[in-house]
Amino acid sequence: MLAGIAAVLVVGFLGWAYQTTKPPPPRICGAPDGPPVTSPRIRLSDGRHLAYRESGVPKDEAKYSIIVVHGFDNSKEFSLPASQELIEELRIYFLSFDRAGYGDSDPNPRRSVKSEAFDIQELADQLDIGSKFYVIGASMGGYAVWGCLKYIPHRLAGISLVAPVINYWWPSLPANLSRSAYREKSVPDQWVFRIAHHAPGLLYWWVTQKWLPPAPLLEGHPVIFSSTDKEILTKMSDTIRPGQDKVRQQGVFESLHRDLMVGFGTWDFDPMDLSNPFPQSEGSVHIWQGHEDRMVPSLLQRYVAHRLPWIRYHEVHDGGHLFIYDGSLCEAVLRALLLGEEPSSILLD
Repeated sequence: MLAGIAAVLVVGFLGWAYQTTKPPPPRICGAPDGPPVTSPRIRLSDGRHLAYRESGVPKDEAKYSIIVVHGFDNSKEFSLPASQELIEELRIYFLSFDRAGYGDSDPNPRRSVKSEAFDIQELADQLDIGSKFYVIGASMGGYAVWGCLKYIPHRLAGISLVAPVINYWWPSLPANLSRSAYREKSVPDQWVFRIAHHAPGLLYWWVTQKWLPPAPLLEGHPVIFSSTDKEILTKMSDTIRPGQDKVRQQGVFESLHRDLMVGFGTWDFDPMDLSNPFPQSEGSVHIWQGHEDRMVPSLLQRYVAHRLPWIRYHEVHDGGHLFIYDGSLCEAVLRALLLGEEPSSILLD
């Protein structure tokens, strides 16, 4: 009898443990129990919907068309703070979108670096912005831009990666550099990255458990921000950020957690093996990195740029992770990408 009771308890415990690892189903936009669709969307070839936003000059008047890829815990409402004067002077059309699982875009249970790149290509085709276009990706959105360089280089007019995510498990990263940068992170953040890479099926359980300290990255703890980041956040707190309440509306797993699983998972290519997509200098690729960035290690970013000498590397001397929200720096990013200008006054020697 005792053995039977023990068996029931064990089965019950295993069932409970299994359930804690399973995230709740996403609340799909437009479904009966989901949030309403409030944005224009396209229907992708696999049946998913991708929400988008257009800004800048009208598409048919533009000289430059730029697809903007938002980062972690953000959305298509991420706007580059360029002045209207610059936008009109250069005739820039911006196309931003909610990445899969964010905002009004349907989740993608098969989301990957590759799928994000082809989402961008389909968006460009359905919005008819031309055979070639520019892409700017920030932070975690950087993995989608690396995907563009791998899978759709023939569609690119130019690329800017702004504080792009570094995956500590890229094969070509020297173990000593990767280990050194990894150990600079808080222990809870290290565990999140480790589980996202090695045991993604346990990530939901890990980040929702209450018996260990939460990861500063997921909590937005001040420790992850530099002094200039905090100044930017203070200024942003006085500004209404439209759509911020919709970023996670379909579920934190399909937005934030899946971002971590893809960004720090096992990629099917190594960025250091990529070839220059512009061998005749018909376009350019840029990496912008804040020297004081506490989320993405400049140490590793420099190594990536060293291994890929066709990338133009810019390190902002007092920049943190959020420097793109500085209007003058944002305009420097745009001018370097579109006009080839080099804003040396803001860079490290």
